[in-house]
Amino acid sequence: MARLADYFLVVAFAPGKRGNGDGQGQILQRFPEKDWEDNPFPQGIELFCQPSGWQLFSERRPPTFFIAVLTDINSERHYCACFTFWEAVESTQLQNRMKNEEEEVAALIQPAQLFAPKSLVLVSRLDHADVFRNCLGLIYTVYMDGLNTSLETVIGNLLTCTIPIAGGTQRTISLGAGDRQVIQTPITDSLPVSNCSVALLFRQLGITNVLCLFCAALTEHKILFLSSSYQRLTDACRGLLALMFPLKYSFTYVPILPAQLLEVLSTPTPFIIGVSSAFQSETQELLDVIIADLDGGTVTVPECIHISLLPEPLLHQTREALSMVLDPELEIADLAFPPSTISASSLKMQDKEIRAVFLRLFAQLLKGYRWCLHIIRIHPEPVIRFHKAAFLGQRGLVEDDFLPKVLEGMAFAGFVTERGPPYRATDLFDELVANEAKRMQADEGNRARILRHIKELAEQLYKNENPYPAVTMHKVQKPTEGCHLRLHQRPFPRLDEGTIQWIIDQATAKLQTAPPAVRAEKKCMVPSGPPLGTVTERNGVILANSARRLEVVRNCISYVFESKMLEAKRVRQPPSQNFCTLLLLAKMLPHPSPICL
Repeated sequence: MARLADYFLVVAFAPGKRGNGDGQGQILQRFPEKDWEDNPFPQGIELFCQPSGWQLFSERRPPTFFIAVLTDINSERHYCACFTFWEAVESTQLQNRMKNEEEEVAALIQPAQLFAPKSLVLVSRLDHADVFRNCLGLIYTVYMDGLNTSLETVIGNLLTCTIPIAGGTQRTISLGAGDRQVIQTPITDSLPVSNCSVALLFRQLGITNVLCLFCAALTEHKILFLSSSYQRLTDACRGLLALMFPLKYSFTYVPILPAQLLEVLSTPTPFIIGVSSAFQSETQELLDVIIADLDGGTVTVPECIHISLLPEPLLHQTREALSMVLDPELEIADLAFPPSTISASSLKMQDKEIRAVFLRLFAQLLKGYRWCLHIIRIHPEPVIRFHKAAFLGQRGLVEDDFLPKVLEGMAFAGFVTERGPPYRATDLFDELVANEAKRMQADEGNRARILRHIKELAEQLYKNENPYPAVTMHKVQKPTEGCHLRLHQRPFPRLDEGTIQWIIDQATAKLQTAPPAVRAEKKCMVPSGPPLGTVTERNGVILANSARRLEVVRNCISYVFESKMLEAKRVRQPPSQNFCTLLLLAKMLPHPSPICL
């Protein structure tokens, strides 16, 4: 179980030092006021509430919502849901505040009334965008329409709500304002939750551009997204990371970068960052950054950057599969008598079909990888290494430009560390690599069978995100239409800290006396899949499995010349991989049985 929301904040506009209308964010209230022991409060959130800067406006604006992502020093991501509305600020009040800060405003010309942004912010380690939108929208509705519920009760209930992280369960929550929401957790938390972000990314940029970004991310290039929509920036970054599964991106990841932090774009390390298109002119001098304009649908690659693409025929096969998913009418465009109706997938299902294409791609790229894993240490922690030379040699990709870079990257190193152990929980990728390799090889060239396999995988991905797709029990009040245009609207009230803290303390005391929720993780032997034998290179030459044997001979000769005959004998007759695996299993099992050597 985990808290749905760790912190709730009210962030408001504060005049800046220049006195020209540009200000800064100021946290008015924060709940709880003390940090959680397991999750310290992330600093600098006020910068992300208004990424383009805190500014005053001369007209009323409708409320906005987006989610920013912060990464702490432990590489844990914090999702900051920002709901922003505008409050009227009299110019005399603003001038008085500036005078209190000893600012010269004598020459400042302002209209009779200005509107300042104010943000309601939720900070969570869980990614439930729709739930956060509903919760913050409900708080705004209680404030605007004066519902018969106190804001302190709603916020206190929100901060004390706990939900499962995974397991395919559903939890009904209510914040005490006559609302009801059903939260569904994914069956397996190892699979990313994408909603519609992947499908939207392909609609905005197209197949060729997204494949270019995909290869650039895997080969550790700098990628910058531009858009006038903050939420589209977050969705695009989330979608690109979902395509990389089972690899995990380990470099700088900032879907929405505030204007005050634009110097981060000059960092020498790879990144995936999103910036408002209002600052597009400031990105023109970046000579080593790939820029993707989501609004214009273009990807700009500097001349000094070379992006290694997927090896053939995988690149051609991936493009064909994506065309079948995204444009099903293409195949029947030349028919004299096309069918009257074509079954088109919904946006959510299309999202999963695209991910299924890339899941098949990784299964083909990494097939047989487990046969190149070597356990080099058992105690105190298992250390597993990947024999890259043997893998590339057996696959006939020694001279390839793409896959060697991927195998040398940090994402693949994390992949080996996470998925290398032979006894652990498995997921869809493990099953695909082990059991579907022969099927994918037999389906090559048969578009109907390939599409059928893609849809089967998409169904599993969709079911992982939506274990109960028929459940529609949401009931969340929304504000009166056009309420933000009211001429006389009271400002957002100051919340009673004591009431909210009392609700949090009561819920915390109950959780401490409740029995801990134990989640049984199902572990099993990870199937290795078909062994890597001899493979045929693109030019037809048969490559023998000689890389490992050459290394053994080289080490043996070295030990002989160093008069280390015992080591030479051990190298000449190395212990079997099954024996090393058995030793590792003896350490990883809860109650290992003694092993006699």
